[in-house]
Amino acid sequence: MSQLLSERILNMATSATLAMAAKARELKAEGKDIIGLSLGEPDFNTPDFIKDAAKKAIDENYNSYTPVDGYAELKQAIITKFKRDNNLVYNPKQIVVSTGAKQCLANVALVLIDEGDEVILPCPYWVSYSDIVKLSNGVPVEVVTSIENDFKMTPNQLEAAITPKTKMIWFSSPCNPSGSVYSKSELRALADVLVKYPNIYVVSDEIYEHINFIGCHASMAEFNDMYGRTITINGVSKAFSMTGWRIGFLGGPESIARACNKMQGQITSGANCIAQRAVITALEADPSKIQYMVDEFKVRRDLILKLLNNIEGISCNIPEGAFYVFPDVSSFYGKMLKGNLIKNATDFSLYLLEAALVATVTGDAFGNPNCIRISYAASQNQISEAISRIQKAVS
Repeated sequence: MSQLLSERILNMATSATLAMAAKARELKAEGKDIIGLSLGEPDFNTPDFIKDAAKKAIDENYNSYTPVDGYAELKQAIITKFKRDNNLVYNPKQIVVSTGAKQCLANVALVLIDEGDEVILPCPYWVSYSDIVKLSNGVPVEVVTSIENDFKMTPNQLEAAITPKTKMIWFSSPCNPSGSVYSKSELRALADVLVKYPNIYVVSDEIYEHINFIGCHASMAEFNDMYGRTITINGVSKAFSMTGWRIGFLGGPESIARACNKMQGQITSGANCIAQRAVITALEADPSKIQYMVDEFKVRRDLILKLLNNIEGISCNIPEGAFYVFPDVSSFYGKMLKGNLIKNATDFSLYLLEAALVATVTGDAFGNPNCIRISYAASQNQISEAISRIQKAVS
């Protein structure tokens, strides 16, 4: 049957995070005590005030098709949120609501990228960036960063990566998988390079905006000379623990937003009606209502760093946001661990699953072959047990 499938799907990689989660579920079904630290999914329940809004929407009989780009009331809540949290001013025609931030990314790629266009991806990057670019006939251009520089791209690296074919740069801050957060001055330094190339657009993925341990968040679109060429993407999955509700949104130049609306109208149309009504309530709430989750993530970050730093051969940066650590494990490459030759990050990640019963994700999927991603969106007890198992497996 494979010969009947398109080259597009045959050449597409399977999401590494979803693949590892599926493998972990299979082993759990076999009765194995797997600790899953592979998925980027908060382990908190959706806050009650948001669930109450969804129940109200059901009772009020919201059950019809929604506008392709989102309810007007939700778009207004998004506009208010962007102004309150990011000092960004948008009008309704600049906003598109989608079925998750991932669809926002796909929409932007499909409406901006032509065959051969290059998209700069600072490594590590979120697993789906590269394949979304390829699906749109674009060319991912990876810029390798280092743990010593907190996995952040420098202005010199950006300048060196730009060619006449460069169409966009995509990055996330806070970053999935490294947890790195670009400061306003660091973004300004990158912007100073980009102002010399007025035809390059920026996709700023800010889905982890509120899970930030340094108390401030900067957006590329805040700069007047970058506002008209930046697409800011966000959503409610991470900060509000609403992964399964599938609501993301973007703000950007009106022409791009309208093009995304057109694209979405031919693929999925509008996002879920009940989820949209609930998100209005979520975004209108003061961010302090979700601070308890952020505080707990910081405690878990400090715990997992303390435990990992006790393992010889593993080195970590200090993530300032999100809920991941991205340790360098390359010191184990070429070594035998309990009869297993570890050649790369994929081998190491699979070894941990089999020998320690801990699910992580290979750094190869994020464009960094020296690291693995570990999610600490799990209880403190699970984190402690998982790292203890890892320590025993590599000792």
